[in-house]
Amino acid sequence: MRIEGCVAIVSGAAGGIGAALVENLSRHGASRIYAADLAEPLANVTAWPAEAEPIALDVTRPEQVSAAAKQYGDVTLVINNAAILEFSGLIEAPSLDGARAQFEVNFWGYLAMCRAFAPVLARNGGGAIVNVLSEAARLNAPFVGAYSASKAAAWSMTQGVRAELRARGTHVMAAFPSSTDTPMLAGLDGDKENPADIAAGIIAALARGDEDISIGRHSLHFEALSHTDPKAAEREFAQFLPGVSAIPDQN
Repeated sequence: MRIEGCVAIVSGAAGGIGAALVENLSRHGASRIYAADLAEPLANVTAWPAEAEPIALDVTRPEQVSAAAKQYGDVTLVINNAAILEFSGLIEAPSLDGARAQFEVNFWGYLAMCRAFAPVLARNGGGAIVNVLSEAARLNAPFVGAYSASKAAAWSMTQGVRAELRARGTHVMAAFPSSTDTPMLAGLDGDKENPADIAAGIIAALARGDEDISIGRHSLHFEALSHTDPKAAEREFAQFLPGVSAIPDQN
């Protein structure tokens, strides 16, 4: 995927990894960046790169997603980054409401964007889709049990979308960042990556044509362990029980 000259839409663009992705795309010569997020977070951003156009978009509203695909018909790169997270286990959660809300954004929202923009990308030569997942998509971290499950579902969905869109010339990439120092993880202590480093890793991997990329020390550690000893990887992630407030250091 050639970044210079591309036209990108980035969801969850008002902060964290999303804002870092907008900045990185700008530095690498993207011609236009539709910075999509909910209206309130967008209003709190004081400055955007010259190439960025903030757009209010709720990815859980299919009619808004469809309207965006019709309005922004020049898009050649879709980066699904919007996400929500609840610090809760699967069993100890007071209800299923939090799990359902996370799936609405982290899975259904991503799928809605893929479906709506797939024809746009095809008309524009194929382009690319990047789904920003999580190291917790590979293995369930019980202290964010539903978040992990939603990201795992999004990974499976990414593989299916990749297979369907290959014949259209659309490159589909899954990114697995380590826990990152963003407002979403403000309540979590421990070793966290810089959003700018995660964004740089994602864009570099996209430019190389990678399909699946782990970024950050924790993510690389768990990817390797999941290949060499999957049950050990599962047991290690199982230490992250509801109520855990820190990420153990991985050597």
